[in-house]
Amino acid sequence: MTAITISLDPVGALTDEAFYQLCRAKPDVKFERSAQGELIITSPTGGESGRRNADITIDLGIWNRQTQLGYTFDSSTCFKLPNKAERSPDAAWVERSRWEALSPEQREKFPPIAPDFVIELRSASDSLPPLQAKMQEYQANGVRLGWLLNPQDQQVEI
Repeated sequence: MTAITISLDPVGALTDEAFYQLCRAKPDVKFERSAQGELIITSPTGGESGRRNADITIDLGIWNRQTQLGYTFDSSTCFKLPNKAERSPDAAWVERSRWEALSPEQREKFPPIAPDFVIELRSASDSLPPLQAKMQEYQANGVRLGWLLNPQDQQVEI
C-alpha cells in the first residue's frame, strides 16, 4: 500500500472535527493523521492483502466472541492515540471495561483510546521501516500487544 504524507504547514492544521468530517466526506479514502498533524493518505490494498486482512479480522472476532472479553475492530476504525495521532490498525481489540468507559459520542467518532492489541499486515507495496515505526508509536501510546505480520519475509514482529 502506497502512503502519501502531507504537511499542512504553513496552511494550518485540521481541527479534530475537520479531520473527522474529511474522513466522513471521503469514505473511499483511508486517512490517518500523525502526531505532528500531517495528513497520511494510503491507497487501497490489493486482493491478496485484503484477503489476508479479512482472515485476521475474522479470527480475532471469533476469539473475542468465545472469550467475550472486549471488542474487535477492523481496519476502517481510526483511534485517537494519547499523542494526538489518529491511526487505523489493520485489526484491533479493546478490553471491555476500557471501551465501555468511553462516552457514546467518543465511541461514535474516532475513539480516544489506544487499543490493547493491534495487528498490522504488511502489503506487497509497503516499506517495512514505516510499519515498524507505527508499531513503536502504538507501544509508546499504551498498546499492550502488537503483531506486525510480514508475509513477504515470512516473519512476525511482536
